[in-house]
Amino acid sequence: MNTAIATGRKAFLVAALAAGCACAFAAPDQRIASLAAKEKPALLETLNQLVSIESGSRDLEGLDKIANLIADKFKALGGQVELVDPSSDAYRMEDTPEKIGKVVRATFKGTGTKKIMLIAHMDTVYQIGMLNKQPFRVEGDKAYGLGIADDKQGIAVIAHTIALLKAMDFKEYGTLTVLINGDEEISSPGARTLITRLGGEHDVVMSFEGSSVKEDKLSLATAGIASVTLNVTGKASHAGSAPELGVNALYELSHQILQMRDLSDPATGLKMNWTVSRSGSNRNVIPATATAGADVRVLKVSDYDRIEQQIQERVKKQLVPEAKVEVKFERRRPPLEATDASRALALHAQQIYKQLGKELAADDKVAGGGTDAAFAALKTKAAVVERFGLQGFGAHSADAEYVLVDSIEPRLYLATQLIMDISRGKVSARPAP
Repeated sequence: MNTAIATGRKAFLVAALAAGCACAFAAPDQRIASLAAKEKPALLETLNQLVSIESGSRDLEGLDKIANLIADKFKALGGQVELVDPSSDAYRMEDTPEKIGKVVRATFKGTGTKKIMLIAHMDTVYQIGMLNKQPFRVEGDKAYGLGIADDKQGIAVIAHTIALLKAMDFKEYGTLTVLINGDEEISSPGARTLITRLGGEHDVVMSFEGSSVKEDKLSLATAGIASVTLNVTGKASHAGSAPELGVNALYELSHQILQMRDLSDPATGLKMNWTVSRSGSNRNVIPATATAGADVRVLKVSDYDRIEQQIQERVKKQLVPEAKVEVKFERRRPPLEATDASRALALHAQQIYKQLGKELAADDKVAGGGTDAAFAALKTKAAVVERFGLQGFGAHSADAEYVLVDSIEPRLYLATQLIMDISRGKVSARPAP
């Protein structure tokens, strides 16, 4: 099929879906809207509880404390809850800690057939003691707190969406799985295997990272993130009296960086840029060691294989044969690639938002940094969509992180209605066989 025909068919499909949805959604479901309004104060209190626990990615004590709080909340909602230690199966990168925070997994069994997974993370980038500088507070339409936008709001929205479903005694889903991990900010070395496996077992994955205050938008695609580390070992010697007795690691490192400076490919969105380096110990000593690091971004999973192979081939060409060169390629996070199923789910979500008289953006342009949703999508073509959380701002800042209080009700409404519609087969979540 040529590109023009394929594009035309896709445009027709989108138009047809939009027309069908426009007829189906005329007015908001007053039960859901009313319950969402009543749930708003409880959600704010949950945010207060979550934000008041420091839970940096390497703070095992804090992560245990918040994991137990989250587990208790889902148990109270009727879920079968387990705390999973992912340390033994972790993907080990240079900055991966020996022990990793637990994953909270909650399972709700229903009467239907659809399997839906809701994901968020409990860890933050902040250090112990920083809570004192920004305790939870509400000022006007803004609720402030460390980690409130990234991603404690996501946990709260999931919990109170399930509370809405419970209040309506809705159980028409087959399985509703909640997964909250504690290592997202360090590239999910422990949780990635579980997220990928469960993502492949579910019909839909809804990820609850937050949306932006500038544009209320779902994300269908994000970039993949990798890193390259070059380590060169040479031999030290006096730089003035006997340089010929040394093996200059800096010369070899410089050669390697220069011969790998052109591996970016703008046509495919692949980017590789050397960003850090260091060598030597003293001005008058031939450097015995040198190291450099590069940042890699890809739009397709297949590009990882291509760039890694190119690096391995280039590194064989040495300027200083006596030097030892080691290269390490770490796949920190895969890209989230948009699928037809994800586009259909996002379109349905947009129509739900229109019930509330609100616009919800959604497209497959690559947006933001890495996401756990990409791990969930790695082994499936089913719908995986990101940013079902509250609108927020200031992630990773020490004094300006907040969420918009006015986004609580529409996001609760959206998540609740969407889960109900998926359960009832009103949206196509998986691709046609």
